[in-house]
Amino acid sequence: MVVVTTSPRTVGATARLLGVTTRTLHHWDAIGLVCPSERSPGGYRLYSAAEVARAHRVLVYRELGVPLDDIAGLLDAPHADALTTLREQRAELEARIHRLRGMADAVDRLIEARESGILLPAEDQVAIFGEGWEPAWVEQARERWGETPQWAQYAERVADRTPEGWRKISDDLSALHTDLAAALRHGVTPGSPEADTLAERHRASLAVYFDCTHAMHVCLARTYRTDPGYTDFYDSLAPGLTRWLCAVIDANARANGIDPATATWS
Repeated sequence: MVVVTTSPRTVGATARLLGVTTRTLHHWDAIGLVCPSERSPGGYRLYSAAEVARAHRVLVYRELGVPLDDIAGLLDAPHADALTTLREQRAELEARIHRLRGMADAVDRLIEARESGILLPAEDQVAIFGEGWEPAWVEQARERWGETPQWAQYAERVADRTPEGWRKISDDLSALHTDLAAALRHGVTPGSPEADTLAERHRASLAVYFDCTHAMHVCLARTYRTDPGYTDFYDSLAPGLTRWLCAVIDANARANGIDPATATWS
C-alpha cells in the first residue's frame, strides 16, 4: 500500500515509513533511482509525497524480483513498455513458482520417506519383493535406525524411487542370492577372486540404500550370524549360507585393509 504524505519527510522518517535502512535510501539516491528533490532549512534532504510513492513502487518491483538496475527504466518507461516488462516478469515468476512447487514436492517426498521408509503401498511391496516380504520390517528398521545418518541417506535415495526402480533392485538381489547359494554349493572358497566379487556385489546391494564401507559390511555380517531372522533367511537359500557369506565378507574386508575382529560401524 502506498502511503502518501503531504509534507516532505527526512531520510530517517522515510526509511522508517518504508521499512528500509537509511543506507538503502542513500544508495537509491546515488544511483538515481529515488532522489529527494527538496532540502530542509538545515540542508538535509527531504522526500516529497511523489518521491515516497516512487520509493514504494521500487519496493514492489524489488519484491517481484526485478533487478535494481532495471527498476528505474521500468518506472520511467512509457506505458506500453512497462506492460511488456511486467508481463515478462510475471512469466518469470510463474516459472519460479513451478520450480518452488517442485522443490516443495521433493521435500514432501523426503519427509514421507524418512517417516515411512518406503513410498509404496503394502500390497505393492509384497508384489515386488515376494510373498515372504513383511511391510512391517520397514517400520521396524525405522524405529531401530531412524536417527542414524544411514537412514537419512536411505530416505534421500528412496524418495524418488519408482516401482520399476524397486523391482530392478529386487530382481538384482534375487539374482545375487541365487549366485551366492550356487557358489556355496560349488565350493567357492572365501578369499578367492570369485568370492570377493560376490562380496562386493553384496556390499553394492546395500549401497543402493546408504554408503556401506567394508567395516560396516563386516558389522552387518555379525548381525547375520546373531539375528535368527537373517540366519533363517540365508540358510533357507542354502544350508550353511549364513556362515559362508559372513566368511566371504570378512575375507573381502581383510583384503581391503579391514580387520574383521576390530571393525566398527564407520
